[in-house]
Amino acid sequence: MVETRILPLFPLQAVLVPGAALGLRVFEPRYLDMVGECGRNDGGFGVCLIAEGGEVGAPAVPAEFGTEALIEDFGTDDDGLLTLRVRGARRFRVASTAVRGNGLVEAEVEWLRDDPARARLRPQHALLGTLLERIFDQVGRPPGVDPDFDDAAWVGWRLLELLPMPEERRAGLLAVDDPHARLDGLLALIG
Repeated sequence: MVETRILPLFPLQAVLVPGAALGLRVFEPRYLDMVGECGRNDGGFGVCLIAEGGEVGAPAVPAEFGTEALIEDFGTDDDGLLTLRVRGARRFRVASTAVRGNGLVEAEVEWLRDDPARARLRPQHALLGTLLERIFDQVGRPPGVDPDFDDAAWVGWRLLELLPMPEERRAGLLAVDDPHARLDGLLALIG
């Protein structure tokens, strides 16, 4: 049986992947309400790539797949706007959507299965582990990151987070359940 939940959505022109950090500026009343609700319920919200529409104004149509965002920190910027730092958690598929009276899109989501624990990189993906090590050598390792360059899921998520690519392609790879198939997709991208 598939576990479902109603989750408020924050559609963006970007994809959030599991384990990745994302900074957000929040100013629309619907999203301020959503953040307050998340605080009261000690929960998160969903981040989906926008399939149709824009980030501001009328409710956007979200892509089919997204990631739960958990709030790690908040504050205000120089303009007095609410800022959030969120981290990607579980992936989901949008089963259906509805728009609340305040314009907030909420979705019935089906949680996707987690990656297998510690799936080792296959020989054909070793280049990707090396590529990620070199990226970290160049740009530095993000704070709090404990690298595991032999874990297929970890390497795939970090490369999906860091490599430049069209967001639609990133969203497509977010939907892939098998970490080795995800790595195959990344190899095709850089190949």
